[in-house]
Amino acid sequence: MEKEHGVNDKVTNTMIEKNTTTDTKMIDTEIIQIDPQAIDQAQIDRAGEILKRGGLVAFPTETVYGLGGDATNPGASKAIYAAKGRPSDNPLIVHITNMADLEQIVAEVPQAAYTLAEHFWPGPLTMIFRKNEKIPYETTGGMDTVAVRMPSDPIARALIDASTGYIAAPSANTSGRPSPTQASHVEEDLGGRIDMIVDGGPVGIGLESTIVDLTEQVPMILRPGYITQQMLRDALEQEVPVDPGLIAADSDRKPKAPGMKYRHYAPHADLKVVEGATDAVVAEINRRCEQLIAGHQRVGIIATEETKDLYTKGTVISIGARDDEEAIARHLYGILRDFDTMGVDAIFSESFAAAGIGQAIMNRLLKAAGHQVLEV
Repeated sequence: MEKEHGVNDKVTNTMIEKNTTTDTKMIDTEIIQIDPQAIDQAQIDRAGEILKRGGLVAFPTETVYGLGGDATNPGASKAIYAAKGRPSDNPLIVHITNMADLEQIVAEVPQAAYTLAEHFWPGPLTMIFRKNEKIPYETTGGMDTVAVRMPSDPIARALIDASTGYIAAPSANTSGRPSPTQASHVEEDLGGRIDMIVDGGPVGIGLESTIVDLTEQVPMILRPGYITQQMLRDALEQEVPVDPGLIAADSDRKPKAPGMKYRHYAPHADLKVVEGATDAVVAEINRRCEQLIAGHQRVGIIATEETKDLYTKGTVISIGARDDEEAIARHLYGILRDFDTMGVDAIFSESFAAAGIGQAIMNRLLKAAGHQVLEV
């Protein structure tokens, strides 16, 4: 017996995105290649000058590719929203390279921030603070708080230092699409809309940073990521709850992070996640694939190394071994984009354990599916 739940909210969010997208004049997008092991400073300086004059540059980080603009320039932040078609109430994360620069843009730095920075910066952790006047409301989505991250990627760090020291950078994709994990993904979505793409090769992690809100007495996870809940607990020596609005698709509580209320990471095809015992999941996906293929639809399957040979129909892509969560995280967005390239009509994915990095993997997968889940 199966149960299907979740509502696909693509229509509502598409309307929001259209309402917040302005006509973007097509421009020539320059693509440069930089070796992260031997950084060409002259090329970095050219990219930095583009940012200083209000232009947009896409660049690699350890998580995903970011679309960078000067975080202190309201016009640059507006240009980021326009290029992506991003809702303007969805704040941009400000990227820095040192703690002194953090202290210049926030009202105060709580002790928890210093502790977390000591453990996880530079790295895939974003912290939310009360902002001061240096960062404009255009960058923070109209909010009195600012999200800040210190990336570890050497290209990202060099670019920040070559610009104003503050780069606002959401993922470098069209809003709602799977995040880019290599430069070709950025070109596919934003080519002709931004000034430059810095190609530094594929990213290392493949999922966006963990976001922790430090504006309340108890730190709270607003978006799960590579830095897990247990890692945060261990560092702070206290409980770090997850925003209740993230936990259930049908929750009456809205996520605290404005961006988490929108559908993200979505492929063009209809995606469903199938949960249950392995044999039942494989049987259900095979049954549904047979039905759809009989109706002349093309079907993609996200399988694991353990199950990839058990599927009898459709196009099967292995996301990795179940015990290799880092590989699963690294491959997820690329696989969703591969299925878009293939032009499949429907995608079925196995589900994954929701502990550790798996919490972030399932968060992204469920949002990509519009919380469409088949329980078998």
